[in-house]
Amino acid sequence: MGTLAAFGRLIGAGFRLVRDDALLPREFEDLYPPAVRATARALRLFAGPQARQGRPGERLGRAFERLGPVAIKLGQLLSTRADIFGAEFAEDLARLKDRLEPFPTEVAERDAERALGRPLKSLFSDFGPPVAAASLAQAHEAVLFDGRKVAVKVLRPGIERRVARDAEVLRLAARLVEDVSPPARRLEPRAFAETVVRSTELELDLRLEAAGGDELAEVMARDGYMRAPKVIWDGVAKRVLTLEWAEGLPLSSPEALEQPGLDRKALADNLIRAFLAQALDHGVFHADLHEGNLFVRAPARLTAVDFGIVGRLSSEERRYLAEILWGFLQRDYRRVAEVHFEAGYVPRTHAVEAFAQALRAVGEPLFGRTAADVSMSRVLTQLFEITALFDMRLQPQLVLLQKTMMTVEGVARKIDPDHDIWAAADPVVRRWMLRELSPAARARRYAEEGLAAVRAIVRLADNAAAPAKVTVEDERHNQALWFALGAVAAGLAFLLAAALA
Repeated sequence: MGTLAAFGRLIGAGFRLVRDDALLPREFEDLYPPAVRATARALRLFAGPQARQGRPGERLGRAFERLGPVAIKLGQLLSTRADIFGAEFAEDLARLKDRLEPFPTEVAERDAERALGRPLKSLFSDFGPPVAAASLAQAHEAVLFDGRKVAVKVLRPGIERRVARDAEVLRLAARLVEDVSPPARRLEPRAFAETVVRSTELELDLRLEAAGGDELAEVMARDGYMRAPKVIWDGVAKRVLTLEWAEGLPLSSPEALEQPGLDRKALADNLIRAFLAQALDHGVFHADLHEGNLFVRAPARLTAVDFGIVGRLSSEERRYLAEILWGFLQRDYRRVAEVHFEAGYVPRTHAVEAFAQALRAVGEPLFGRTAADVSMSRVLTQLFEITALFDMRLQPQLVLLQKTMMTVEGVARKIDPDHDIWAAADPVVRRWMLRELSPAARARRYAEEGLAAVRAIVRLADNAAAPAKVTVEDERHNQALWFALGAVAAGLAFLLAAALA
């Protein structure tokens, strides 16, 4: 799809939001500046009859559903942040997780047989109707001949073409935001868009999801905070994935948190610790942990599904992340600031002391208060202002980590509104610090760095006879402390581009 076609689809997205009164909802008109208020009233002249049906979140959810996979992914992210957008708004968007309109079972059966190259009755004794329908695929309940209950995931017909078209629209939106908003450039909207596109493309090959699920199942088993269903490899193909049935109820179901004997605090703790243990201890993590992908069983058992997006961190990135979290847990803002400079997240043109002072202004109000008392929107605003002052830029390779951390925090606080994310993180981060930053661990790392230096010297000696082109990185991309800004920026980019169109 060319740029002109992508621009047309972008205009269409903006018009869809206007038709549903979901771009500048009338309910918030008294909060708009005069110029925006006048624009909202003018756009409302083009609203359709559906613009009067439902609350703003319901209208936005309907618009996102019609706009396709990229918009649905954005709605899924917004629905996890009841602490920022309100419980009612989050609940209105919650249907985007796994309650979309399914496609016919006979179509799923036909596509699955074609992908597997065998009749379904040769693998399953029973193949039922869809039990959940998401933006890219839907799941069916089935039974193997040995009696095991399984879930069979089948991609939506034609979804590859739809994602390719949406990818071009997202790229165009990112370019527009970068061109018209210089302050947004430090958030690397183009790099973020490419990361989202790439991860979505990987989700379209369910063989990769099966491999990711199998790897994460091994990782999760080492800690016990979370588990993953077993992959049934005979039922895996590019467009089909078969897993053992996940125990419990989906967290997106209203009944999930009402189960007898459920320990909400322990459940929220397990979610936070599972994510951090995966990321810090193993460098691989489930990167799509919204409620539709989590199943709950009393007292505090979590099972994750949908492994289409798997995030990875290098050992160096894991060390920086752990030291930043540990510094905040210890309220050691000087060390947090030093780590940002060591990692290259903040350019050396700024002072460590000044950055530590800015971090203290954000961190101190969080301690000694419950989650319900902390205004996350205010915190995000303060962090955004600080990133502007210290020239921090979004790091594309950490976008998935940022998005997942934001999602996990939002889900944990939906489980337990008074959840203390810092207290939940403490044992995992403390364990990692004691293991990886001990004298023995430091000595091992120095030895590895020394060996790498020797190898570099040998390579330079080998190339000494020929002129070499050396690329010098003047300034490494910088990373905001809390890993929420990437996802928030993506949402703003999508909506701003639609508005400008």
